[in-house]
Amino acid sequence: MRTVRIEENMERVSEIDARRAEKMVSEGAPVFPEGVAPSLGDDGLPTGGPADDDLYDVVVIGGGPTGENLAERAHAGELRVAVVEHELVGGECSYWACMPSKALLRPAAALADARRVGGAAQAVTGALDAAAVLARRDSFASDWNDDGQVRWLATAGLHLVRGHGRLDGPRRVVVRTPDGGERVLRARHAVAVCTGSQAALPDLPGLAEARVWTSREATSAKTVPPRLAVVGGGVVAVEMATAWRALGSEVTMLVRDDRLLGNMEPFAGELVAESLLASGVDLRFGESATEVRRSAAHEIVLTLASGGTLTADEALFATGRRPTTSDLGLETVGCKPGDWLAVDDTGLVAGVEGEWLYAAGDVNHRVLLTHQGKYQGRIFGGVIADRAHGRPLDLAPWGRSVATADLAAVPQVVFTDPEAAAVGLTLEQAHRQGLRVRAVDYDLGGVAGASLYADGYRGRARAVVDQDREVLVGVTFVGPGVSELVHSAAVAVAAEVPLNRMWHVVPAYPTIGEIWLRLLETYRG
Repeated sequence: MRTVRIEENMERVSEIDARRAEKMVSEGAPVFPEGVAPSLGDDGLPTGGPADDDLYDVVVIGGGPTGENLAERAHAGELRVAVVEHELVGGECSYWACMPSKALLRPAAALADARRVGGAAQAVTGALDAAAVLARRDSFASDWNDDGQVRWLATAGLHLVRGHGRLDGPRRVVVRTPDGGERVLRARHAVAVCTGSQAALPDLPGLAEARVWTSREATSAKTVPPRLAVVGGGVVAVEMATAWRALGSEVTMLVRDDRLLGNMEPFAGELVAESLLASGVDLRFGESATEVRRSAAHEIVLTLASGGTLTADEALFATGRRPTTSDLGLETVGCKPGDWLAVDDTGLVAGVEGEWLYAAGDVNHRVLLTHQGKYQGRIFGGVIADRAHGRPLDLAPWGRSVATADLAAVPQVVFTDPEAAAVGLTLEQAHRQGLRVRAVDYDLGGVAGASLYADGYRGRARAVVDQDREVLVGVTFVGPGVSELVHSAAVAVAAEVPLNRMWHVVPAYPTIGEIWLRLLETYRG
């Protein structure tokens, strides 16, 4: 839960609101007496005067991390902002994804790290305390209570509207409130759709009736299933297989493809697969389910494409994501319900006239990662404020008004054991883009800091170098503890630091970060 200096925030909010009111008066906006509403034009917006309670500069649909960041940046630009949320303020990441999943994984990683260090290993005599792990997970999910997030919205000067929001034509959002009523919000400048994504389940016979797990159930389950089937080979699949195996489940993974983590360098999936197998996971490549049923004994029975069946107590289907756009009223503004919302680099939704509809985070399908959604929120919130005040945008690559990092410098960490961390392009992706690149590989176990971190440390690093510009376009690390290397890689890739300047960045000895020097030495020969 974020720490907020409430008094300082309230002073800042008051200053912003005062400046905004002063600006309205200086621009000649008439002031209406209390209880007197302004006249409305044909577009449903006031013809003059201050806002009524349901008129905002910006309406944000979705109160997750993306929506919060976009709303905060727009408000920092002296705009009045409403945030509409029908579930928990804080969104998927806070309650069913990033925070609870990593809370489940961290104890397993800490125990594994201890067992890899002579002296510490001898002190480890037991397994994880599952009840304690689940209780700690609950605390990181705030026990699925959003009071803290709601307080943050208030101290940030943002207006929360509880309920399900739907577009109703340009700049109008109809909110179905928890009491069954309706409230119509109108936006002077922008509506931002930040509704994220949800689990996409395959169309399999019996799936709906079987009550299988999605990522939500996998991160919030109250007990450890004796047997868990995991269908999928991506990030959610490998992380949850790691977590529940460490907590005592017998885990079987069905992976349709021939490798794990298909969007990362191949060696990332290989090292993670080796670790899963060593932990006792039954890992089956080239396998999928064709039918699912819940037996009278409450067991899950999966019919396999290769023949035969697999029986488990629960089954997690980690088979992708789909946009949460099916009930947003998109048809009222010329968009198709249920589709991803394509946007330009400033966040404007394609095909919608008037520069008022934005989409940020998973829902625009640029990058399905929480931190990239927050980044987009910061960029697009600033764009909305600039456009509202008539300020010019900075549209050059890496300018303040464009989400360039979505295209060139996306960081990601997979919190398995070993961890897999990457920024930018893989070697294959760089080749597909037509770049003249060279891959530089190094055994992470050969770095002094890594050998101190764990006895018999196993890991690997790869830098993808654009040989025409002599800069990095991609970096991947796999090994225990490498998650904390990812930001240095993000700086190198996003800033396009020349390799001849990186030669002067001296790594502290003995740290795992010395891998940077080893990669440069290998490249230079």
